[in-house]
Amino acid sequence: LAGGIILGVALWLRHDSQTTNILYLQLGDKQAPNTFYVGIYILIAVGAVMMFVGFLGCYGAIQESQCLLGTFFTCLVILFACEVAAGIWGFVNKDQIAKDVKQFYDQAFQQALMAESDANNAKAVVKTFHETLDCCGPDSAIGDMTLLWKENLCPRKDSLLKSFIENTSCHQKIDELFSGKLYLIGIAAIVVAVIMIFEMILSMVLCCGIRNSSVY
Repeated sequence: LAGGIILGVALWLRHDSQTTNILYLQLGDKQAPNTFYVGIYILIAVGAVMMFVGFLGCYGAIQESQCLLGTFFTCLVILFACEVAAGIWGFVNKDQIAKDVKQFYDQAFQQALMAESDANNAKAVVKTFHETLDCCGPDSAIGDMTLLWKENLCPRKDSLLKSFIENTSCHQKIDELFSGKLYLIGIAAIVVAVIMIFEMILSMVLCCGIRNSSVY
């Protein structure tokens, strides 16, 4: 059940409309940075393997098989080590993920301002960011650009003045988006780690109980 829950959370994060709209963008020959998906794929793999390993542990407990319980314990140790490594990687790269996406947005934004034709896909990339995150421009451009620029690239509000006042910086929105998603991944990883520790303890207790049983 825990593996199924983790797998469900990971699949939901993987197919979340906001992140997929942004991370599937392409600016010319350059693809949007998708380092964020590394953590998601690790969660998907851990959830799927946990479901299989959980079945193995239940079957081993029912059959009172030391071999199956030992295999169950070994698989849990390997999964736990992979999760700790993934957690360290995520902690080290948590700021870099948002930074890479902001750099990709800034590059598209600069190209969109210089583009003389609507055929340049930089404008489409920038508009996708603005519409998906309901934001308008990077931090440095909020006070410097004209109302006309905002009318062309930013989400349309009920009035031009409202559009100028209410739109938020895209840098801030990108930080909020990925910090929220990484926070969920962190919670899921901690829950999985705690469950794994209890599983390892109980599997060894049961294995020792079977070994010391008078029946055997």
